[in-house]
Amino acid sequence: MADRARVTEIAPDLYSISIYVPEFNLRFNHFLIKDDEPLLFHTGMKHMFPLVREAVASILDVKRLRWISFSHFEADECGALNDWLAAAPRAEPACSLVGALVSVNDAALRPARALANEEVLTTGKYRLRFRQTPHVPHNWEAGLLFEETTRTLLCSDLFTHEGDVEPVIESGIVDRARHWLIQGQAGPFANAYPYTPLTGPTLHGLADLKPKRLALMHGSSFVGDGEGALRELATTMQELLGGRA
Repeated sequence: MADRARVTEIAPDLYSISIYVPEFNLRFNHFLIKDDEPLLFHTGMKHMFPLVREAVASILDVKRLRWISFSHFEADECGALNDWLAAAPRAEPACSLVGALVSVNDAALRPARALANEEVLTTGKYRLRFRQTPHVPHNWEAGLLFEETTRTLLCSDLFTHEGDVEPVIESGIVDRARHWLIQGQAGPFANAYPYTPLTGPTLHGLADLKPKRLALMHGSSFVGDGEGALRELATTMQELLGGRA
């Protein structure tokens, strides 16, 4: 694992904290919103905590963190949750109601703020709209945050692609995701994405938000026509995954 995280401001007050892991050939990205009530989206795995904490501390006092959020209950999404709750005494988890009830409130040092579909979490000048996305990218409790001011969708594992890639790209995001989907079906990460009757409508619903930035967990973040990219991803996933038995 790298000995230092890469920090990139991908939008005003929105920082990508990225760690490349050669064993997976993936970048693991964590997103910090600097505001009156700072929010961290993705905690990282427990062993990544020192690196991510150092990166956050280069931007703001870690004790100021108010919200620790993530899409679903998985090691890279929230494995270091309790480390962050211990480091930031005022911080609370923020996740879906299902996530809070079935996992987070049992595992975390403090109970979560359970977000309802379309509820807006305000951190000061930034507004994060919560969208329930069951099984998109995966897990029953999945949900995503859309920051309305910068029009940034914090989209977790959607558009995953491999490599020690650049922080931000302006084209090719669906091609990269398609390549990973195709090659991933034969590898150790096969079947990462379930495909259900709700997958397409969920992706099109996210596209209706008209994001201008897509902040990915794995790979380069994207600046451009996020709406078009999400609709194209819906078509790609239907083509590659929708016909599986």
